Amino acid sequence: MNGSRPYRKAGTVILAASCCWGVGISFVGMVHATRDPAARLAMLQRSRGFWIAGQFLAAAGTAAVPVGFARFAQAIKSGPAKTLASGAAAALAAGAPLFVVALADRASDLEKFAYRRGPSWPFLTYSGLHIGALAALGAGILLSPLKPWTGVTAAASAPVFGAILAAAKDIPPFVFYLVEAAVGAQLMRYEEPMAEEPLAPEVGPTPSP
Repeated sequence: MNGSRPYRKAGTVILAASCCWGVGISFVGMVHATRDPAARLAMLQRSRGFWIAGQFLAAAGTAAVPVGFARFAQAIKSGPAKTLASGAAAALAAGAPLFVVALADRASDLEKFAYRRGPSWPFLTYSGLHIGALAALGAGILLSPLKPWTGVTAAASAPVFGAILAAAKDIPPFVFYLVEAAVGAQLMRYEEPMAEEPLAPEVGPTPSP
């Protein structure tokens, strides 16, 4: 029997927000792979309009992802899965403003971004909160009826990303959104089976008087 899709709206928001972030960050995408600061600056100055528009899109995606996970947590009925999903949403909501501010700074001061000036703690805090959110999210999914591969992916990615961040003091944020986009797609597709109605007891023939 066909069932309901309780997480479709949450999954749609998460997937759309992750894609919005990805599109925005890809504007003038080669700038992130360019090591020479002067070359980065020249690239940004040539594509200033695209760069600024991209930062706005990425900021919108960053702000919307926690909303999607909050809706997911709200849709879970109760239990440890709900608690963990709520914790993941809270961590994402706490970290998102830090990256939104960083994106606004990138849009307003091209030279500062090109030469990697400014404090690193906002990005490191945002990344740490994101990694913690993925760990909680993965555990929550594994405790829910959802297919396990998304939970395993999210939970297993957290220590890997944490090790990279600790060693390099940097990590490309797109890895977070790839995992979250996969989770969003799974939430959209998940169909909760409907409980079968109990069969009515058979009624025998009425005995003759």
